[in-house]
Amino acid sequence: MTQTSTGTLVEADTTAGRVRGAWRGEPGTAGASAAFLGIPFAEAPVGELRFAAPVPHRPWEGARDALDFGATAQRGDPGVTLIPEPSVPGESTLNVNVFTPAPAPTAVGEGLPVLVYVHGGGYFAGSPASPWYDGAAFNRDGVVTVSVSYRLGFDGFGWIADAPLNRGVLDWLLALEWVRDNVAAFGGDPARVTIAGQSAGGGAVLALLGMPKAQPLIAAVYSISGAAADVSLADAEAFGRRLAEAGGVEPTRAGLSRLSEERVLELQQKLTASVEGGNPLDGLRSFIDGGLSLGPVIDGDLVPMATVEAIRAGIGADKPLVLGATDDEFSMILDGAKDKLRWVPARYLLGKVGLKGGARSAYLAANREVTRRGTAAIVGRYLTDRMFRTLALRIARARGAAPTWLYRFSWRSPNFGSAVHCVDVPFFFDCLGAERVGAIAGEHPPQALADDVHGGAVAFVQHGDPGWSRFTDAAGTARVYDTPSRTAADGYAGVRPLVAP
Repeated sequence: MTQTSTGTLVEADTTAGRVRGAWRGEPGTAGASAAFLGIPFAEAPVGELRFAAPVPHRPWEGARDALDFGATAQRGDPGVTLIPEPSVPGESTLNVNVFTPAPAPTAVGEGLPVLVYVHGGGYFAGSPASPWYDGAAFNRDGVVTVSVSYRLGFDGFGWIADAPLNRGVLDWLLALEWVRDNVAAFGGDPARVTIAGQSAGGGAVLALLGMPKAQPLIAAVYSISGAAADVSLADAEAFGRRLAEAGGVEPTRAGLSRLSEERVLELQQKLTASVEGGNPLDGLRSFIDGGLSLGPVIDGDLVPMATVEAIRAGIGADKPLVLGATDDEFSMILDGAKDKLRWVPARYLLGKVGLKGGARSAYLAANREVTRRGTAAIVGRYLTDRMFRTLALRIARARGAAPTWLYRFSWRSPNFGSAVHCVDVPFFFDCLGAERVGAIAGEHPPQALADDVHGGAVAFVQHGDPGWSRFTDAAGTARVYDTPSRTAADGYAGVRPLVAP
């Protein structure tokens, strides 16, 4: 393969053809990197391919511009979101963005380590075109960065009688195969690929860690606030049949293809809506008990078993893993009710959201510091623990002696007064000056904390060790990201009353 550079443009070869990206900064100077945006790794999932497994993109002639983000599976205006994730119209939604400090082909074993990032969004929203996901800081520190798009919602994960299940998962796998086959042309080492993601993206990389077919494609995993779906086959089929019935069609590829993309999204939103009237506690109780309707389905084949079960069975045990969550992922939903809830006993309200008996007493005892902040704080912490932090602890324990590092992001945003969902992402990417970071992290987010979080991530991608002690169930060691950060024994002590021994 060859690579040429002309002015601010740079070209590289892929297995499907040549692509033309752009330098950010003067080539050869400190901090300069090149961006190749919207490279298709699969044919557009439209027409006959809409509900099919992804098909590798056919070759093209000449150099294809990779100067703008490709189309996203997310459609329309997503509204106000914690992370700016714009929608880009178009059909070719299966694409990758490559950010590299050294866009030149490398020999086997000589390339830079690679970070592949999977965006979040509950498996139904999100976009790889966020300015927060730019790989510039990782490039500066010697890491090639790739962000991937995949089919969302029903198109990606919905059950259809005669269509392959887990189409979004198949998209992840084909994107990883593209990285394996092409990243050396961008200066990366295909044998040193760390996959990372946040929220649903964090759940995605955990699912891939427990997936036999993904093992040859990954070397390490970094899960940020991972949310596992683990949708049962029965639940997936029931939802698919309900959606088809609501649309007045048969639950087949032919039937559902008669519905426009807009109509499927409309039906999907209606069927997955939270409790009418908007009671946040009722809605979250429903989510905790029932889980997500759309996401990776346990099909017994591609996804052989639930995430924790797969990891307990030893799948991916040779892969280093970092995982953790923020302390108060979704506490913000109770902010508007703080004044009213201060008069409601925390014990009573925890009972209303499902925590009762001895477990409730043990949980309150283990979280006295949070309880002192008020009823909204402790109930928000419980919801965070049930949705995110218990999963992190269960996976760390299920890994046994496998190389695992646990962390907590505890720095409280001055805008929210707590360590909320997504606040850690700009620290991971070291992009504190990016668009809308101030809206979640305040006008002066601490650079020292970004140095710590991002530095640990770089060390992990480069060397398979983030720089603090491995997790063992006996010690419970966890990195606590705060100002200052520290390494704590039994860092998830407040979560243990919710996790069976």
